[in-house]
Parts: sequence; structure tokens; C-alpha cells
Amino acid sequence: MSKAIALIYGVVSYFTFLATFLYAIGFVTGILVPKTIDSGVPTSTTQAVIVDLVLMSLFAIQHSVMARQGFKKFWTRIVPKSVERITYVLLASLVLALLCWQWQPIPALVWQVSDPSLASAVLGLSFVGFLLVLLSTFLINHFELFGLHQVVNNFNKQGMPDPKFHTPLFYRMVRHPLYLGFIIAFWAAPTMTIGHLLFAVVTTAYILVAILLEERDLVALFGDEYSRYQKRVPMLLPWRRPM
Repeated sequence: MSKAIALIYGVVSYFTFLATFLYAIGFVTGILVPKTIDSGVPTSTTQAVIVDLVLMSLFAIQHSVMARQGFKKFWTRIVPKSVERITYVLLASLVLALLCWQWQPIPALVWQVSDPSLASAVLGLSFVGFLLVLLSTFLINHFELFGLHQVVNNFNKQGMPDPKFHTPLFYRMVRHPLYLGFIIAFWAAPTMTIGHLLFAVVTTAYILVAILLEERDLVALFGDEYSRYQKRVPMLLPWRRPM
């Protein structure tokens, strides 16, 4: 019964993540959702900046702290190891949903692409960024990354295989194509407001910090194999040919 409950919990949590991720695409691009990064009743700029920074800080703290190995060792004393990852994903999704819900717009323009064809191309580039994010997750095992694989294996009384280091497709060009996709998606805006710019700047800064923390864990996990990969393949920009 506990394995069945864990499986149901995992499936519900995964679809919560999926719905939140799809909403976040609309939130950033301003497409098909009721609340976007630039919609809502504007408040004072100071209040909006404070609220938005607090929301992004909550996401960054939850996302980074719970991903660290030291926290995982503590956390799995409280929750079963089989649902540790999906719980992390669920909490990240809820914090992201809170950010989308409570985000305060700052509508002053930084730039606006007036040509309709060029604006469509820039918006299309944002969607390309989100597509790169999604494809990158499938290249490294999407369902394991988001915790569903773990609860399914637990239900089937199977253990998780040992992690193996591999570099499929985009990972041969840059070490973090998933993060690169987010940066493209956030910055490719035909209409860039102060609020959107704040979001893009802070999330990009967080991504750079997250990469440093993540790579420290990867070096600890894979040792020299990952260190050689760092020397061979650039972090975000494919500026040199991988060996």
C-alpha cells in the first residue's frame, strides 16, 4: 500500500510540475495565460522590486539548498529516498506557482520590437529556448530528473541504477544546455519591460551560481571524468569545438 501511495503521489506531483512549467512558459512569453510577467495592476516600483526579489529568492533558496547532497542526506531521514526527488520537484513547482501568482509588474519599457515579423522571430527564439530546456531533460533522462522514475521503480520493487556520466547531443557542445535554454527563453523578449528585465537579470545570475554549485557536486560524484569534461566542453556558449 505504501508503494502504491508513493506512486500516486509521484504521478500527481509530476503533473503538478508539468502544469506549472507550461504555465511558466506562458507567464514569460505573455501567451495564453491570465497572469503574465507584465500583467496586473502596477504598484510602486520600490514595492514591486522588493516583492519580486523576495519571490525569486524563495525559489533560488529552495531550488539550491534542497539539491545539495548534504541536505539530501538529512532530508532522507525524514522522507523515504524513493520520494525525495519528486518531493523536491513538487516544492519547486509550488514556489514557482507562487512566483507567477504574486509577481508584481513593472511596466516601464526597456525596448520594444515594433516590426511584427521581427517581433514574432524574437518570440519564436524564446520558445526555442524553452524547447531546448525540454529536449535537454529528455537527453539526460527526463523522468529520473523529475522523480517519476524513482517512484515507479519503487513500486516495481526495483532499485535505481548507479549514475553514469554521459554527454548526448547538446551536452557535447555545452555542459549546461538546459540552463542555456532558460537564458535564451528569458532574454528573447520582443517587449522588454523593467519587470521582465529584473526577472531575466536575477534568474541569469542565479543560473551562474547554480552551475557552480552543481558542478562541484558533479566533480565529487564523477571525479576526473567530469573534470576532463569541464576542460573539453564550454559551460554555456559553444565557442570552441569539443574534442
